[in-house]
Amino acid sequence: MEIRPLRLGGLLLPSNVFMAPLAGYTCYPFRMMAYELGAGLCFTEMASANALKYQDRANRRLLFTTGQEPVKAVQLLGGIPAVMEQMAASELLKDFAVLDINMGCPVPNVFKSGEGSALMLDQPRAAAIIRGCKKSGKIITVKCRTGIQSNAMFAAEFARMCQDAGADLVTIHGRSRSMMYDGSCCYEEIAQAKSAVSIPVIANGGIFSAEDARLMMERTGADGVMIARYALENPFIFSQLTGTPVEKTTLQLLLDQLELTSSCYDETFTLAYMKKLASYGMKRRKGTKQYKQMLFRCGSREELEELLYRIFAGDDQSTPPAAALHKNQGPGSQSPYPQGRN
Repeated sequence: MEIRPLRLGGLLLPSNVFMAPLAGYTCYPFRMMAYELGAGLCFTEMASANALKYQDRANRRLLFTTGQEPVKAVQLLGGIPAVMEQMAASELLKDFAVLDINMGCPVPNVFKSGEGSALMLDQPRAAAIIRGCKKSGKIITVKCRTGIQSNAMFAAEFARMCQDAGADLVTIHGRSRSMMYDGSCCYEEIAQAKSAVSIPVIANGGIFSAEDARLMMERTGADGVMIARYALENPFIFSQLTGTPVEKTTLQLLLDQLELTSSCYDETFTLAYMKKLASYGMKRRKGTKQYKQMLFRCGSREELEELLYRIFAGDDQSTPPAAALHKNQGPGSQSPYPQGRN
């Protein structure tokens, strides 16, 4: 598996290992951790263009970033070309150099609304969205699937349309919409798409180890891989793939996440996010089942901090001093979301 820098528009990304946009997880602190561990590009959670148009506060929160984020990339969901074009060029997205268009979400309510993977069935509309977003001057990427039904896939055809419409990169989840998140990835479909276009193709889906990533690259010939939920369970996958030196333990990563999240968001958001992240970190970890209920009963940062030590300190032969809890002082800018109103 060749890990290398990747040219994307006018950017030279440090690696071709990407972090997928994940609803509820890829907030600013998680993206910063992934970059630290070697990820070449990380996306915000999926934001709705329609919701942003009407100044929806929850969707605006998804766009939080600071000048310290190495590369700012946003994922936008929408099915109306005029709205997507308007939001791509809006003040809300001015800080983002990369805009990823979601054309792969398989969730029923998204599909029924004509968004996400439904756009694969309407290529003229999908092309109009790409062309409209391209007018913003941003680097435009597209995330899609291999098709809608597993017996009629068309990833190569769709990738060609994306390229012709102006996309700078395509990420292909190796399953059809009907497969959702189950079943083996269709490596051949991604390989055909890679052969059909000259823009970079990133392979995604079914990667749960460094070996899975290697096989994905080997079987598809893709220009890189995108890690999704496995990175929540094992964020060190980025350093394992890229060779980025990391001396921190899981405990130290979580404490850093707790500190940074607290500096950017209110306690309600911080506790909810950290509980989910810690829960993923406990997967396949012996002796932690007893802590699950305790974790979700935590009502303060102090309680959560103490429990993180109890669960994860065994990873480190020398538990870090208490001062390590506060070594990160946040991103150096004020969050636009006042405390208690997140």
